[in-house]
Amino acid sequence: MQNINLTHHFLIAMPAMEDACFSKTLTYIFEHNEQGALGIVINRTVNLTLENLFDQLEIPCTNSLLKGLPVLFGGPVQLDRGFVLHQPAGEWKSTLSVNHELGFTTSLDILQAIANGEGPGKVLVTLGYSGWAPGQIEHELAQNTWLTVSASPSIIFELLPDERLPAAMRLLGIDFSSLSGEAGHA
Repeated sequence: MQNINLTHHFLIAMPAMEDACFSKTLTYIFEHNEQGALGIVINRTVNLTLENLFDQLEIPCTNSLLKGLPVLFGGPVQLDRGFVLHQPAGEWKSTLSVNHELGFTTSLDILQAIANGEGPGKVLVTLGYSGWAPGQIEHELAQNTWLTVSASPSIIFELLPDERLPAAMRLLGIDFSSLSGEAGHA
C-alpha cells in the first residue's frame, strides 16, 4: 500500500471510527504525497453561513445567491482559518491546483471575489482542515478505518452536506447502513 495516491479521492469513515472529528464523515483529499495527506470534511456544517462569515470579516457581500450557504467543519487543524475548495481552479494568491478542475485556496482574495459575485462558480468553504503524517493514512486504511473512492465534483458542489456521504457510498455500490464496524482478516 506504499505507492497509493489518494489525491482527488473521498475517504468514507467506517462505522467503527472512534475519533469524534471523523465519525460518519466524508472527507475530500486534495493532496496526498510522500509528505502526508491533506483534506477537508465535506459533510459536517458549523453554525455559520457565508453571510455570517463575510460579516465577521467585514467583507461586503453583493452575491445574494451564496449568502445562505453553510460553512463546513473541514477538520481539526487550524479551526480559526477559512479554506475554499472551488471549481474552476482559477488563480488566486494562495491556491493549490488539485487537478485541472479543482483548486484549494487559503487567501482572503477569493472570499472577496465570491462576495462580489466574481469568484469561482462553485465553492465550498470550511473552517479548518484535516491532515495526516507520512504513512498515517495508509496505516489507517490497513486498519479498516476508511473506504476510498474517486471523488466526484457533483457530490461536492451539487448536493447538500447531509446528502454527500450516502452519495459517495453509492459510488461504491454500498448502503452505509449495511457496513459493519468489525474488520475482517484472512
